[in-house]
Amino acid sequence: MCGIVGYIGEEQAAPVLLEGLGKLEYRGYDSAGVAVHNDSGLHVVKSKGRLAVLEEILHKGETLPGTVGIGHTRWATHGAPSDVNSHPQVSDGGTFAVVHNGIIENYLYLKNHLKRRGVEFVSDTDTEVVAQMLEYYYSRNGEGPDPVLAAIKQVTDRVEGSYALGIICADCPEKVFAVRKDSPLIVGLGDRENFIASDVTAILSRTRRICRLKDREIAVLERDGASFFDGDLYPIEKPEETVEWDVAAAEKGGYEHFMMKEICEQPEALRKTISPRIREGRIQLDDIPLSREDIQGISRIFIVACGTSYHVGAVAKYAFEKLLRLPIEVDVASEFRYRDPILDEKTLVIIISQSGETADTLAALREAKRQGARTLSIVNVVGSTIANESDGVLYTWAGPEIAVASTKAYSTQLAMIYLIALYMVQELGVLPEEELAGYVEALEELPQMAARCLEEGKEAIQYFAAQYFNAGDMYFIGRNVDYAASLEASLKLKEISYIHSEAYTGGELKHGPISLIEDGVLVIAICTYGKLFDKMMANIREVKARGAVVLGIGTEDMRSKLAQETDWQFCVPKVPDFMLPSMSILPLQLFAYYVASMKGCDIDKPRNLAKSVTVE
Repeated sequence: MCGIVGYIGEEQAAPVLLEGLGKLEYRGYDSAGVAVHNDSGLHVVKSKGRLAVLEEILHKGETLPGTVGIGHTRWATHGAPSDVNSHPQVSDGGTFAVVHNGIIENYLYLKNHLKRRGVEFVSDTDTEVVAQMLEYYYSRNGEGPDPVLAAIKQVTDRVEGSYALGIICADCPEKVFAVRKDSPLIVGLGDRENFIASDVTAILSRTRRICRLKDREIAVLERDGASFFDGDLYPIEKPEETVEWDVAAAEKGGYEHFMMKEICEQPEALRKTISPRIREGRIQLDDIPLSREDIQGISRIFIVACGTSYHVGAVAKYAFEKLLRLPIEVDVASEFRYRDPILDEKTLVIIISQSGETADTLAALREAKRQGARTLSIVNVVGSTIANESDGVLYTWAGPEIAVASTKAYSTQLAMIYLIALYMVQELGVLPEEELAGYVEALEELPQMAARCLEEGKEAIQYFAAQYFNAGDMYFIGRNVDYAASLEASLKLKEISYIHSEAYTGGELKHGPISLIEDGVLVIAICTYGKLFDKMMANIREVKARGAVVLGIGTEDMRSKLAQETDWQFCVPKVPDFMLPSMSILPLQLFAYYVASMKGCDIDKPRNLAKSVTVE
């Protein structure tokens, strides 16, 4: 969740680190800091608050000359946001500076162990334990061949939990060290300059050549290159890959916020996800080993994810059960492995994660593999841990998503779900060819339908948002796939506007939630699912009878009927039933954005949230 950048090269390190941290501020926001090595040793400047606070300190005279350094933006886990709890953390003797993403689960035991040996701690962080342990072991390693590497191994042998560590040492002024376990960290390779980073977006303007560290692998960066070691300190060769993302994809491109840019990018993102996988009217998933015999052998499917990706799973349940008549279970990843799920070799577990590094989702994947289930992941980030550890992986190819509140990840993950479901239908031959061809054609048209929906809806939704941006509570209702979409719509609103909102199935209103409805409360009713339209109209009448104001979201053929029952209406293009959430979510993403904008919220970096949740 925290952001890490490291640099060694010919330029001054501090500006390079600040530039990289600016691209990673969505990963951590409560404090920031940098440590730079120069002729007089290690120097650290850090501060509570957003990165802008640190930049102001540095611009006001806190100069940090030096061409080697590490930087960090923090999302607090241990210790409240404060100057002293900010990273980098420095060892008692000033030999090591460390930045860390993750959680050291046994930090308290290790801290007490060191305190009994006279080590003095100044912060409440688990990260300081790493810095202090490095110095403790380094001071005892004597004149070995590489005492820093030996100390890193001794520390990683003893800490429990997750970590991505960037390390500089006062006695090694020409090196940056990095090691990871269960938290993402990459190495960027340049011309007489090299980098470490939590995310490629931090270094994309400087290099496209990267190496991905695996668990417990150690990188040692120097100006002329990088060397790599396994957990036992044996040298290893790391494959180099080239990042294909356009640099402009990680920039705002004239938009006020990344979120609006990414909302508007959804039609193109959908094209990149769908078009290469449909050839001559047939779905081709060449990336995954899933034959007809394999599909026939599947008795049950689990879909496991967190947050927005979990809401994709909620839609997927309707799609898979409708098309394949297979039992589907959708699980929150943080609960999956703790409820002792019943899995076997006939179970397919579909893992969904934008980053491919989500800690709970990764743990769920490993539990599924431990029990012998077949695993298939849907991720955006190529080479991520979940992608590498799955039996099969399908990339959404959505490009970088910077805003914390996910939009195009949701849309492209939905598209991938449709592709998988229809591919399995195609291979099994369980639908008439004409019906399947209609679904495939509709899927191919989804990008242009999304573009039309966004183009036609902006002004109307912006006007509607202006009427209700000061609301204290909002409620979303829907049935079937509309309920699944309402879960995501409610999440988008609360994430970025801080308005309390809830999503309920229309049929559950009478079982408690209707007690919350009073005069003037806004209810957003998603009514695109035609088979239950009349029942939704009955639910709308129930809330209106208790004073609610209702916005109805329907398909274009429902416009006149919707207008008879609702105060406001917005209509989306008609698509097959199981694809309807791909349309209905678009105006509600815009609604959440405009409400948050009118409230003056920090849309791209909402409070208390981070983009990639890499700690449990």
